[in-house]
Amino acid sequence: MRITVLIAALTLAATAAHADPVEGVWQTPLDDNGNFGHIRISPCGAALCGTLIRAYDGTGHQIDSDNVGKQIVWDMKPQGDGRYGQGKVWAPDRDKTYNSKMALEGEFLSVSGCVIGICRDGGRWKRVQ
Repeated sequence: MRITVLIAALTLAATAAHADPVEGVWQTPLDDNGNFGHIRISPCGAALCGTLIRAYDGTGHQIDSDNVGKQIVWDMKPQGDGRYGQGKVWAPDRDKTYNSKMALEGEFLSVSGCVIGICRDGGRWKRVQ
């Protein structure tokens, strides 16, 4: 029994030690509708993905949204030095999917992307947890 517990603890510690620094929950800036969300970024295969887990109005009150549970970020690949690329970001406020990149800057994540030559700065997302 003790060996099983020790193996489980070591496995959990090893997994946590290899977590990508961008993993966690991030708060987006206000969108075109005056709302923001919390996005959980986690591994999905060899890439990183982000799912909207909560939505808020501009005053910070949690709201119901059909977009909660939907993937916002996918196929984002670490490029080294806190940079991520080759991924996609879906902007619910414009219902557009952008070829995107991200850059980790301390407790902030800068997100930007382009679609058909039109680029959008997704702003700086703040780490929630």
